[in-house]
Amino acid sequence: MDALLNPTESTRGWRFTRETQAQPSLGHLNGSVPVLAGGHWLRRLMGFIGPGYMVSVGYMDPGNWATDIAGGSQFGYTLLAVILLSNLMAIVLQALAARLGIATGRDLAQACRDHYPRPVGYALWLACETAIIACDLAEVIGTAIALKLLFGIPLVMGAVITALDVLLVLLLLRRGFRTLEAFVIALLAVIFVCFGIQIALAAPPIQAVLGGFLPSSEIVTNPAALYIAIGIIGATVMPHNLYLHSSIVQTRAYPRTVEGKREAVRFAVADSTIALMLALFVNASILIMAASVFHAGGRTEVQEIEQAYELLSPLLGVGIASTLFAAALLASGLNSTVTATLAGQIVMEGFLHLKIPDWARRLITRAIAIVPVVIVTALYGDRGTAKLLVLSQVVLSMQLPFAVIPLVQFVSDRSKMGALVIPGWLKLLAWGIAAVIVALNVKLLFETIFG
Repeated sequence: MDALLNPTESTRGWRFTRETQAQPSLGHLNGSVPVLAGGHWLRRLMGFIGPGYMVSVGYMDPGNWATDIAGGSQFGYTLLAVILLSNLMAIVLQALAARLGIATGRDLAQACRDHYPRPVGYALWLACETAIIACDLAEVIGTAIALKLLFGIPLVMGAVITALDVLLVLLLLRRGFRTLEAFVIALLAVIFVCFGIQIALAAPPIQAVLGGFLPSSEIVTNPAALYIAIGIIGATVMPHNLYLHSSIVQTRAYPRTVEGKREAVRFAVADSTIALMLALFVNASILIMAASVFHAGGRTEVQEIEQAYELLSPLLGVGIASTLFAAALLASGLNSTVTATLAGQIVMEGFLHLKIPDWARRLITRAIAIVPVVIVTALYGDRGTAKLLVLSQVVLSMQLPFAVIPLVQFVSDRSKMGALVIPGWLKLLAWGIAAVIVALNVKLLFETIFG
């Protein structure tokens, strides 16, 4: 709050208004989680643990599953290198988002509103809302599929049931931000355990797995492998996560001084890096499982979540394998809806300074996501929803540059970041990542349109 009310070196570059000053990111939740001012570094780190895990949810949501399954079944362990690369890119981008929020006291949406002309701000808001709706679409499909696999609920009914998660989010937030974080981390633990057991059952060859993390020329020379590789990168790095992370790191009550912010940046980056390594394990596990079970068994045609569920137990010879797979999918879908709700609130308040009740906003976006699922399922059946899931990832991928480019621009500007501006080498790396993302998205768009 001090940085908002009393501009210092780290906030001189922003256009201040009374409206901006009165609205810290996430309102009363801003600075609501106490952290230790002294003591052992590990105890101080524990106060910052949480936001990184909430962000990591977006890197293992149902949209990632289809691309990982397709990559593993068709090309074995080859595309593990792509998963590693996309995860490293994500670590850098999320570190920049945390740095922006802590250094300036603004989330990315607020920063865009303050910096760009109003028409540009509205365009960026629409792009981000489109990305959130596309992400919501993937979550609806993933959760509906999980409900069908576990309980036999029809896809259309499962999609409608997902609208009830708004009540869950409201209940958790009423109990404090730490409760929301604990819920997310608990579901992440379920996903982690489920895939740990599945990898143990699949028993992939260690040498082949390690070799997959090394870049292969096949990724570039084989058009089919390149297309899936682009899809993996597009499905991994989520634009709304950058807005989310830049806001929720400010829930910690660190001193709003230069030294306090420096320490907060260090701990926030450590938190997100550790959490994203968990996301790397999950995404790599999905691909490894598909490679060791489907590719090794000659079932290279497996590309859809339901196909994987039906074949896992027969091919592994263990009945619980498919159940674990579906349970992890359900946990992933539930987790993703929680973080998408929060991201939607942050984006709307940051760009428009418009507040509507959380339940109303969630129902609006969820309704927009449910309607296509219901229509496509009614017309084309289960295979239609699989194609809709892929389309949602393409839409997400297209929105990513509109979040990455402003982020890199802001954290590279000393007039905005002050003493916490990123160093030259990190600036080059960040712009390089942005260039790669833009180039891959252009190619993905071209491939999608022209086949």
